[in-house]
Amino acid sequence: MENLNKYVAIYKKQLEKGDILIAYNELVKFVMKLRTKFIKTLSDRYSFAGILHGYLDYTYFYYSNDFLKSKKLKFGLVLNHVEMRFEIWLLGNTIPIQKKYWELLKNTEWNKEKSEMPEYSILEVALVENPDFNNLDKLTEQIETKMSKASDEILDYLKTLN
Repeated sequence: MENLNKYVAIYKKQLEKGDILIAYNELVKFVMKLRTKFIKTLSDRYSFAGILHGYLDYTYFYYSNDFLKSKKLKFGLVLNHVEMRFEIWLLGNTIPIQKKYWELLKNTEWNKEKSEMPEYSILEVALVENPDFNNLDKLTEQIETKMSKASDEILDYLKTLN
């Protein structure tokens, strides 16, 4: 990195304005509320892990079921801060598992525009491209509906691979 002091000064100035802190904190709180709601409404289908914070790039939590665990796979509900959208990712517990499933899934509809395995996942599905954070109830409903649908489709496909 050429001049870290320059970037740190810009970062500090943005934090002093306060807008980034407010937005980040509210986004993380919203993802936490999603997780809590999904534990209540989807616990018959999935188990949910704790919230993980990226480096101001992703906020996410994992969810899984017995089938996924048997394959050493899991889903992640991801708030992609850079794209500012909600996604689900299919992930492997290890890099060899991810590579194995990338080979099995690289020619599917979910990876049609990818020529290489994503950096952190096997596949990524955009759920809500332009979230309306002024209507969190509606946004929660959208995410839950689309997450369930996409998760079911991926699970159904994975079950055909055996």
